[in-house]
Amino acid sequence: NGITESKKMATKTAKKQTVKPLDDRVLVKPDEAEEKTESGIILPDSAQEKPLTGEVIAVGPGRLNDDGERTPVSVQKGDRVFYGRFGGTQIELSDEDYVILRDSDLLAKVE
Repeated sequence: NGITESKKMATKTAKKQTVKPLDDRVLVKPDEAEEKTESGIILPDSAQEKPLTGEVIAVGPGRLNDDGERTPVSVQKGDRVFYGRFGGTQIELSDEDYVILRDSDLLAKVE
């Protein structure tokens, strides 16, 4: 009948999400993967190794012990840490990658 419908595009409202880890969990922002070798060869995404270091973004209150008291987490916001290759759960927030790890999954603190 000659009438065209205009399609409305749904717009996503950018809502900043915050994550508060529970118990002895830690939210870590992984370091960027190396995109090229020391000799200057550019690596494709599939060949880039996942970083095993990152910055602590948020920390849970600690694990409850048998007496019902909290055992504090060994790191704090802003610390740089090493963690295991297969530890934690990867999540994406606001188009950024993060890893949630247990305090016991952290291998070392970088000082």
